[in-house]
Amino acid sequence: MRTGKRKCLQVIFLVVTALLFLPPSYAEVSLHGFLEGNYSFNTASQNPSGSDLKLAEETLQLRLNTEGESYRLVLKTRAIYDHIAGKTRIRLREGYFDYAADDWEVTVGRQVITWGVGDLIFINDVFPKSYAAFFGGKPLEYMKKGIDGIRIGLYPASVSLEIVVIPFFTPDDNPSSDRFWLFDPMPSVTDREEKKPSTTIENTEIALRAYRDISGFDTSVYFYKGFFRQPSLLPEDTVSALVFYPEVSVYGISLQGRAAGGILSLEAGYYESRQDRNGTDPVIPNSRTKFLLGYQRQLRKDFTAGVQYYCERMHRYSAYERNVSAGLPVQKRLYQLVTLRLTRFFMHRNLRLSVFSFYSPSYGDYMLNPEVKYNFTDDIWAAAGGNLFGGGYSWSRFGQMDRDDNIYLQIRYEF
Repeated sequence: MRTGKRKCLQVIFLVVTALLFLPPSYAEVSLHGFLEGNYSFNTASQNPSGSDLKLAEETLQLRLNTEGESYRLVLKTRAIYDHIAGKTRIRLREGYFDYAADDWEVTVGRQVITWGVGDLIFINDVFPKSYAAFFGGKPLEYMKKGIDGIRIGLYPASVSLEIVVIPFFTPDDNPSSDRFWLFDPMPSVTDREEKKPSTTIENTEIALRAYRDISGFDTSVYFYKGFFRQPSLLPEDTVSALVFYPEVSVYGISLQGRAAGGILSLEAGYYESRQDRNGTDPVIPNSRTKFLLGYQRQLRKDFTAGVQYYCERMHRYSAYERNVSAGLPVQKRLYQLVTLRLTRFFMHRNLRLSVFSFYSPSYGDYMLNPEVKYNFTDDIWAAAGGNLFGGGYSWSRFGQMDRDDNIYLQIRYEF
């Protein structure tokens, strides 16, 4: 289905579902928003396109919130002027209708959903992300993308449930090859056609979460049936290839609670690659198990540290080794990643200094993100920071962006 037709269907879905449930009158209407500038400058080299800028844009966001006794309608729209592309884009960030009863609720439309306990590591948070925004230096909230679907919450006494139904597939937003130096496994393939899962009942994504408190730990169990949000590349001949999204099911669990003077987080998930259970297809990711252990503690007043250990183990590894395409890098059976976050506040918490770092012992690559943020008033803040990449191999996650180091500036006025 072409992108324009897909977008039209999504808009119709949002409008029709809102009108079906919209009550005749509301008790309260509010309008808020912000003006924002985001700018990111290369420090290691120019972009592949020749520009010195990763990012240069201004954004106006308006949020309309209409509430009744049991109803809420939220519309959050952004107008973005991109200086590099030289054009203005209008984006619906969120647009949903919510109805809440005593022990259940339903939300219909475009909405941002967050699951799991990881800090910038996602196992059971199977919803789309924008890595282009994160690596380019936008505020962290831009990393989460909205889904167009229905979320149902059920809250009986014993256990709470969330059911998410997503008819319209949304992939991750990856850095573009004109602004980032990215490893291309098939550089000679210049004709690439993207094929997203069609909007059918069979392709409707289903995500479930059951959660409750167990001995002081917030405990969740997850299930997801849908598609990998990172694309796979299937060569069709020497110059053309199909970009597609294979089927996947995810089974997971997470726990988070107080322990040893801090907050302990545990999360695990099994990714079943439904189109390649035997691991013999070199273009489809193998099934794998993912695990996360995290710990966060306040070391002193206004100073917090958090560490995480993450690993994923590929299943059917011998089949993968036998069938990996010649000339392509061979992944390791066990991938490991550690993170460190340090956050310190000053000046009555108006000044924040922070640093977040990724390091992979498996490939030796890293990413470092230091940032300083200052609140001038309750309505105006600014942040400056950087993204530094390196180490590892020219194809590893952060090593491929060794030439993409950047410093960024963010400034926002909220109203």
